[in-house]
Amino acid sequence: MGKLIYGSSSRELELDDRMLAHVKSIAVMKLRRNESFTISWPRSLETGGGRVTIWVHPSISLQFEFDQEQRPELNRSWLESMMQEANKTGDLAIGREVPEAMPTRPAPVNEPRPRKSSA
Repeated sequence: MGKLIYGSSSRELELDDRMLAHVKSIAVMKLRRNESFTISWPRSLETGGGRVTIWVHPSISLQFEFDQEQRPELNRSWLESMMQEANKTGDLAIGREVPEAMPTRPAPVNEPRPRKSSA
């Protein structure tokens, strides 16, 4: 379990390293463009349920601590889905992984066959 640590407060969110890598990727992309946004996640039933939302601004410290040294492979479909939602609503919602899209292969090109000459 990695951690997303926000600002100088004690606000920490534990996420598995794979999820955290995807959140980090989107957050870094948005912050590089100097965009503010929110990050939301569900609270466990043990802590009362509901949802938590934080406001992310380029001037506020955001840390990502990973348990594993090795970087997880990123799922492009999931990243695109998260980014589209964050751009549309302004909220980066932490949720389930979207299945990786199958790479599309170009359709085979049927080359014309040489005609037999009728001599």
